[in-house]
Amino acid sequence: KIPFQRLIWTFLFILTGLFSSPLPSWAATCTVNVIQSQDQYPAGDSYPILFRIRVSKPWYIHGTKESGDGLIPTVLSFSETPGVELREFQFPEPEKKRFEYTNEQVEVFSGEFLVQGRLIVNEKATTGKWVITGRLSYQACSSRSCLPPENIPAVFSLSIAPQGAPSEPLNQAMFDKKDRPSVLQESVPGWRLGAGLWLTLLGIFLGGLALNLTPCIYPLIPITVSYFGGRSETLRGRIFIHGFLYISGLAFTNSILGLTASLSGGMLGSALQNPVVLIVVAGIMVFLALSFFGLWELQIPSGLTRLASKNFGGYFGTFFMGLTLGIVAAPCLGPFILGLLTYVGQKGDPLLGFLYFFVLSLGMGLPLTILATFSGALEKLPMSGEWMLWIRKLLGWVLIGMAGYLLQPLMPQPFGKTVLFGAILVAAGLHLGWLDKSRGTMRAFPFVKKGVGVILICGAVISFLVASPSRPGVQWVPYDQTALRQAIQAKKPAILDFYADWCGPCVAMEKKVFSVPEVVELSKHFVTLRVDLTKKHPHQAELQKQYKIRGVPTIIFVNRDGIEEKDLRIESFVSSNEVLKRMKILIEKP
Repeated sequence: KIPFQRLIWTFLFILTGLFSSPLPSWAATCTVNVIQSQDQYPAGDSYPILFRIRVSKPWYIHGTKESGDGLIPTVLSFSETPGVELREFQFPEPEKKRFEYTNEQVEVFSGEFLVQGRLIVNEKATTGKWVITGRLSYQACSSRSCLPPENIPAVFSLSIAPQGAPSEPLNQAMFDKKDRPSVLQESVPGWRLGAGLWLTLLGIFLGGLALNLTPCIYPLIPITVSYFGGRSETLRGRIFIHGFLYISGLAFTNSILGLTASLSGGMLGSALQNPVVLIVVAGIMVFLALSFFGLWELQIPSGLTRLASKNFGGYFGTFFMGLTLGIVAAPCLGPFILGLLTYVGQKGDPLLGFLYFFVLSLGMGLPLTILATFSGALEKLPMSGEWMLWIRKLLGWVLIGMAGYLLQPLMPQPFGKTVLFGAILVAAGLHLGWLDKSRGTMRAFPFVKKGVGVILICGAVISFLVASPSRPGVQWVPYDQTALRQAIQAKKPAILDFYADWCGPCVAMEKKVFSVPEVVELSKHFVTLRVDLTKKHPHQAELQKQYKIRGVPTIIFVNRDGIEEKDLRIESFVSSNEVLKRMKILIEKP
């Protein structure tokens, strides 16, 4: 058995060592200035306010609506300030432009434009000078290339006056324009209630429900019900309140864990561009999954066990039971919780991290709460047995699926991702349906096992049929200084491709240029390295300075002596003929 405390510290130590890389910055292409409507703002009212945004030429920034092609929308947001609120941002109608690398028109802003917002001052707001802090999030693109997503500060000061105090209007000529066309900003930073989020939340909720069927939690059901039943006289009509407090205690513990993990998202986003880090983190998840397969087991410290076993009365006692459920059930919950912590840390959104673990807690606590409230339902539950070990192994395969998700960026082609997840589904189906020897007391259990196995294998087959292999493209290798040095030693030319998923021209070149058979064949004479800037790259600042990278796509051609051929450099979307011409020039040089 592996001590729980030692595992936690080891896990945190590894993450801290891997994810402590500095975040490089890029020069802003936009500026934000505030135009105020009053010299001071009396409390208890709302006021218009304008933001002048200037976009440097020749750049555009995208509209406020999220598109399905990976382009980053423009969002203006402000942090919460007690007593003062900024909302209802209205952008002008965006331009619609069609670029060489897009099939459809794209909504963009350019030059100088005004955004109107609403300043709401609470009647209890503290009077005096205030500093309001916000940010403009956007991505700048030209007609042929894109810059990384940027966040620039939007900071201004204002004066709050007592309610009813006189104030002088400012810049009224600008605020009196009634014919200014506008579009209400739809999005805010962070999570959005799309179908993908709902499906993710549903999956996490079902995962929480499944955790109730593990050998660590299932035996707690009679204990929980007996706790409520033994206090039926004292609880009387307040049993629903106690049920709510029980699930709230569980949700509080897990949600704080999720919030804490997601606050490390900046470091995770940077570190997870490194293939070694991806492999290590995925390996950690597979190691955690092995606990669900019975190869090792968590052992929690005796001090925590004694703490969890304490008995308190009243509302706090019920809340405390929920708080300590995670401690008592750590041998089963620990691996799954740690895996989900890594996942939400990668997302880097505190609200999303809190929401994921809150929904997980609902799934875990809801059955216990219902059974505690309606204790007569306990007799209808199936007896404990080996079927719970099978459920635990099912959750182990969920963790392996999460490890596969982390390894997606290392797959050379989209079809490679299908192969990876298809292999996981087939292996899980064979293991859970036929190779696992767990036996349940229910007659239907063998049919359930085989049914799950068949569903998983059918899912793999369907994914293979739907995702037919795309035309083979250039085999890019993640950038590594060692690989470049080896190319120089072997006197082999190299191509460095600075790429990002949010870069429309980059994606277009991947589909229309680097999949052309002539380009693919000729690329075999080069060492082809890709610097993926979809997220912050560990060596981004160093490479940006070394190669003077302004935007993407940028393609660098390095000769056999390790020196860039600057006249061959590509800094925008070009045709396959242009790329072929440069490749042939370089390969013909001695």
